[in-house]
Amino acid sequence: MEFKQFKEFSTDMIDYVGNYLENIRDRKVLSSVKPGYLRPLLPTEAPNDPENWKDVMSDVEKLIMPGVTHWHSPRFHAYFPTANSYPAIVADILSDSIACIGFSWISSPACTELEVVMMDWLAKMIGLPEIFLASAGQGGGGVIQGTASEATLVALLGAKARILQIMKQADPKIVDADIVPKLVAYSSELSHSSVERAGLLGGVLLRALDTDSEHKLRGDTLRDAIAKDRADGLIPFFVVATLGTTSCCSFDRLDEIAEVGNAESIWVHVDAAYAGSSFVCPEYRYYMKGVELVDSFNFNPHKWLQVTFDCSAMWLRNPNYVINAFNVDPLYLKHELEGQMPDYRHWQIPLGRRFRSLKMWFVFRLIGVANLQKSIRKDINLALEFAKRLENDPNYELFNEVSMGLVCFRLKGSNELNEVLLKEINERGTVYMVPSKVKGTFFLRMAICSRYTQIEDIDVTWNEVNEAGKTVLSKQ
Repeated sequence: MEFKQFKEFSTDMIDYVGNYLENIRDRKVLSSVKPGYLRPLLPTEAPNDPENWKDVMSDVEKLIMPGVTHWHSPRFHAYFPTANSYPAIVADILSDSIACIGFSWISSPACTELEVVMMDWLAKMIGLPEIFLASAGQGGGGVIQGTASEATLVALLGAKARILQIMKQADPKIVDADIVPKLVAYSSELSHSSVERAGLLGGVLLRALDTDSEHKLRGDTLRDAIAKDRADGLIPFFVVATLGTTSCCSFDRLDEIAEVGNAESIWVHVDAAYAGSSFVCPEYRYYMKGVELVDSFNFNPHKWLQVTFDCSAMWLRNPNYVINAFNVDPLYLKHELEGQMPDYRHWQIPLGRRFRSLKMWFVFRLIGVANLQKSIRKDINLALEFAKRLENDPNYELFNEVSMGLVCFRLKGSNELNEVLLKEINERGTVYMVPSKVKGTFFLRMAICSRYTQIEDIDVTWNEVNEAGKTVLSKQ
């Protein structure tokens, strides 16, 4: 494809993307295709000669869109948001065009240096302490990971490297095999499944600790678990505090957990994947109380801050533990200017990395902090509006207080009744939700996921829930 064709093709695609997003309400939110739908519609082999791009565009609508679940529909209320904005889309076009692999400073200096600055911008936007800013000169700094799952694993491996170093310094005769089987990490029972997976990949025992009546992990629970494990000859070394759990958006008591972690000399990692974006609004930063004591902090701008996937922001108080854990440095990756700027290949699991900081730069400049704050507050207010409708209906109850842009609710009655309700809602086809279960109670989650969602969409969603509820109750 030459430039003339590329220009025509890309112009047509931009028009298509704009029309898709601006008219997304017209599409059925949940795909209705069956598994294996696509293979019979495609040739069995790739074409030998190039096809016309207009035919490809035609097939996008005909073949691909029927199999798409529209995450940016105002009626998509499942999981958590995946962020989207026109500035981020344009930045991805530029990133794909430059197509550098920014594993070291010399491989593309702007790729590294813009990331360093953007991570400082973002840290200031959400009110992180100076210890996490590269510009503060206190040893800390930020890095863009692919997902929060990667960030948790990176933090765990950094913590593992630290405890091995500490114990070997205390006893030079000890070896890894004497230490690793005794290592134990901790998280809330409501932590994301990726935390458990990090324990499996890191080869360590990970305990899921009980939460209190408000579904929060508390400091006393952590302290008691550590004391018991130490008495049993184990070596506590790592804890994850979740700010905004996936199940019900509860917030662990970071202040208590961080205090215990510091007193016990274990690494404290914060997983704020969804809710971290809300900290651009100062009124929600009280959830971060104690953050000045943690070792690492992570959240996903690609969830709720209008930066497209993938862009997971991670800060480290002392990156050297991670760098030392991952430092495999062949001659062909070395350069003469090492040490003056980060070589981010040492801060992550993969070697390669895209020019992702362009998305942050474009979004922050072209949307602005004030508008990002406005968008977060709008979504939270819409969740509260939906909760009011539930509270005014005697058939429904909230599972917990509304938290951020998530409403957890159920029909008053059995788990089985609510399983039928969820099925009825989704089968109606106008809105899409997923369930959760906490301490044996099954409930439905209504998340505000689209930046296009307005109050009239909340009315539609409530009407769908209400009508489905009436149908279910009429059959009882």
